[in-house]
Amino acid sequence: MKKLLALTLSGAMALGALTACGSSATPNASTAAGGSAAATTAAGGSSTATTAAAGAATSGSGEELVLGTGGTTGTYYAVGGVMATVLNPLMKSSHLTVTSTGASKANIQLIDDKDADLAIVQNDVMYYAYTGTDLFADEGKYETFSAIAGLYDETIQIVTTDPSIASVADLKGKTVSVGDAGSGVEFNAKQILEAYDMTFDDIKVVNASFGDSADSLKDGKIDAAFVVAGAPTTAVVDLATSKDISLVQLDDDHIKKLQDKYNFYTATTIPGGTYKGVDGDTKTVSVRATLIASNNVSEDVIYELTKAMYDNKDALAQGHAKFETLDAKAAVEGISVPFHPGAKKYYEEQGITVD
Repeated sequence: MKKLLALTLSGAMALGALTACGSSATPNASTAAGGSAAATTAAGGSSTATTAAAGAATSGSGEELVLGTGGTTGTYYAVGGVMATVLNPLMKSSHLTVTSTGASKANIQLIDDKDADLAIVQNDVMYYAYTGTDLFADEGKYETFSAIAGLYDETIQIVTTDPSIASVADLKGKTVSVGDAGSGVEFNAKQILEAYDMTFDDIKVVNASFGDSADSLKDGKIDAAFVVAGAPTTAVVDLATSKDISLVQLDDDHIKKLQDKYNFYTATTIPGGTYKGVDGDTKTVSVRATLIASNNVSEDVIYELTKAMYDNKDALAQGHAKFETLDAKAAVEGISVPFHPGAKKYYEEQGITVD
């Protein structure tokens, strides 16, 4: 199976549905060729990957498509497992084999190395790869992949326990966690501060995972933290049970300024009640977990996959809550790289124009 190390698992793993990207997760874990997978937090890390057939699931028909996801406790992995479970029996020209990886950056490298055919990545990270900027500034452009669909939002949440911090501007002079060093979260934090005419020089920067950031907020070691994940996020939910928290809101003018420069951001509202004690809606922005494909995969294969995904969105949503918001019109928003010809063909049949 390509150059990936094959393992064997028995039994099916339980499904969950919590957070998404940003912090690191163990990449050397298992996968499903047609079974289900576990979900909690996200993944991002090394470019190694391993794969396995789960339970007694058959390999499916047609061409094997290796789908790079994230760590085995991550949402990407769980989402991929549900896709394999639901879609493999329905597709004639291909079947999915889900592999656990180091998430967004690693997945783009795996596709470039021909070790994966499909992957789930953050749309901002794929933009950096396609343009050879930020996370990929040292490596240069990666143009061996194209987009299929934006799947769901990964929301920028600025969490604080300091009631004096009501806006991004109020972060000036404060101690702020901006995610792991070199992570997509760190770049999100830089870009949002930039929209408010600030830089990391205006804050006291701490690099930490979501869990460590929540612990530091609880202990009063930091004033605020950037968290980029599906809301509600487990680490923030847990924090809100022991501390009074608030979410820092972005205003419309600064959201527009941010989007004018970085069109992969979409405006988002975190509903009141998402976290204990945060009763009002919070306006912010999101990046999107996006399904991409190698340009080497044929138009017909990706067309069938794309059509099967939308035709069976209810079954996918029964397997994982992240698919509840899957919508063809929304799926093309915030995508700043070309679409695969197979996906483009499907969207055009639906009256949706894509580049």
